[in-house]
Amino acid sequence: MTGVATDLLSIDGLTHALQGVGYHAPRRLVTAVFLAMRLQRPLLLEGEPGVGKTELAKALSQVLGRPLVRLQCYDGLEQREALYEWNHTAQLLHMRAAQATATPDEIEREVYQARYLIRRPLLQALQTPEPGAVLLIDEVDRADEPFEAFLLEYLGEYQVSIPELGTIRAVAAPLTILTSNRTRDLNDAVKRRCLYQWLDYPDRERELAIVRSQVPQASAALSEQVTNFVSRLRSLPFANAFQRSPGIAESVEWAKALVALDTLTLDPEVIQDTAGILFKQREDVAALLPMLEQLLDEA
Repeated sequence: MTGVATDLLSIDGLTHALQGVGYHAPRRLVTAVFLAMRLQRPLLLEGEPGVGKTELAKALSQVLGRPLVRLQCYDGLEQREALYEWNHTAQLLHMRAAQATATPDEIEREVYQARYLIRRPLLQALQTPEPGAVLLIDEVDRADEPFEAFLLEYLGEYQVSIPELGTIRAVAAPLTILTSNRTRDLNDAVKRRCLYQWLDYPDRERELAIVRSQVPQASAALSEQVTNFVSRLRSLPFANAFQRSPGIAESVEWAKALVALDTLTLDPEVIQDTAGILFKQREDVAALLPMLEQLLDEA
């Protein structure tokens, strides 16, 4: 792992570095990241929304001192939006200027030069100089299967093919993080090219550490109450009542909101008033209210 600080050349060192930027990761996740760096392999992270998949890429960018390049996937995403486009306006202006002095073949060669490329995230990541970029391919499960097939060359060899220019290989291998909320199964060919890690909701102690690091203004008692309450929301039988349990991001935002309201201790009224931070579905908010007293007692 050339260009990596000495204190990041071990799993423990990487763990402490991530904690230093507020990302508290379990050892198995840090091990997967360490191996992705050492083996220069993409890392596929799957898990529920809000468990910290995207935040890991941001934290790694900070820790490693690499620029973060993000490709947000969505239904209908096209190759040109992920890789490159030609600057047709500039090409047209060049063609008009060269018509009087150049042959058609010469004009064609000149207009398909790298200076007329509009670089999109994949190409940006490949052409980032040492130590390379952190490339986040976010919510890859939202893209369609043809786009997955398009990614295979990049994931397997850190290169892409541009018909007019040929094969473009990575200047420095990007640390590539793919995330998936598992709205559908990904192609096996994509999975084979990646290391894999499933991210679950954090245990109580790790989430408490996250809340304390992200919301230092919250008192120790309030951080404990927030963590205990959200932990109970995710546990059976309560979790079955909701379409989606709150993620880490919701825990942190809720703690920030409670601090802004000068809350000292949780009570049914303040929870009802701020339930829209924990849940984003009307049905989930409605399901929460009848169980507030029991949740507070157990938390």
